[in-house]
Amino acid sequence: MRTTALRADAILLLVACIWGSGFVAQRAAMEHMGPFAYTSLRYLIGVAMLLPLVVGPRWRTRINRRTVPAGILLGIIMAVAANAQQIGMVTTTASRAGFITGLYVLGVPFIGLALGHRFTAGHFVGSLLAAIGLFFLSGDVSGGFRTGDLWVGLCAVCWAFHVAIVAIAAPKADAVGLAIVQFAVVAIVTTIATFVREQPRISEISAAFLPIVYGGVFSIGIAFTLQIIAQKHAPPTHAAVLMSLEAVFAAIFGVLILSESLSRPELVGCGLMFAGMLTCQVWPHKRTPVEKAELTDPVR
Repeated sequence: MRTTALRADAILLLVACIWGSGFVAQRAAMEHMGPFAYTSLRYLIGVAMLLPLVVGPRWRTRINRRTVPAGILLGIIMAVAANAQQIGMVTTTASRAGFITGLYVLGVPFIGLALGHRFTAGHFVGSLLAAIGLFFLSGDVSGGFRTGDLWVGLCAVCWAFHVAIVAIAAPKADAVGLAIVQFAVVAIVTTIATFVREQPRISEISAAFLPIVYGGVFSIGIAFTLQIIAQKHAPPTHAAVLMSLEAVFAAIFGVLILSESLSRPELVGCGLMFAGMLTCQVWPHKRTPVEKAELTDPVR
């Protein structure tokens, strides 16, 4: 059990690393195209990437009554989260959007509790340290209230529900099937939003080809599928703290690839977020009967 938990933690750290590197690709793509078109194409690539794994004789074991309803629900939540964040960033700053979005790490424990999961004092302290670290890492989040803050707040609430629901659905469903259903829902919803709000051109897509492919293959196809696999064996609050480290990895890749620099407060923020991760690691967690039943369910 301990080995399985450590493997799940390692996978979640890899997910955070991939998502952190994805910020570089996203920033590069935004120089050529709109956010809805970029999001739509990324998720379409995610669907195409997993499609060969669900065709053939095993498709019924991957796409079934366990994966479809949960995948549709997760896809709707994910689509609302991604698009609400993009709408919010029109009237708020990137720093504020990043900080408010990251506050989902504080919502996961309470949503998980309502859904039958238990969190320890260590999980709550770890979440709090991660949120405080994110505040320092986000840079200048000052200024008065903006309408965009509400939209980004909706995004944070959606991500909190997404992590908590994945923790329930993942042990009972096939990871690939669950991932491709939610990707398909996001792709459909965001493609509609793209043609309503943007007019993408072939030249723009061509100019952002590499960031689109990187975001679709790694950030969507690989990372979100690995999230589902890992959350079969990781409590939701624990997973949320580990995945919130994407902000730290984004800062690291910004330094390595974009030649950015980290200020002293940002370094403090990185340290606090790592402290939050370690707190979750060293504080033991006893699973509730609900969690044990989910992890021992013979149907995968």
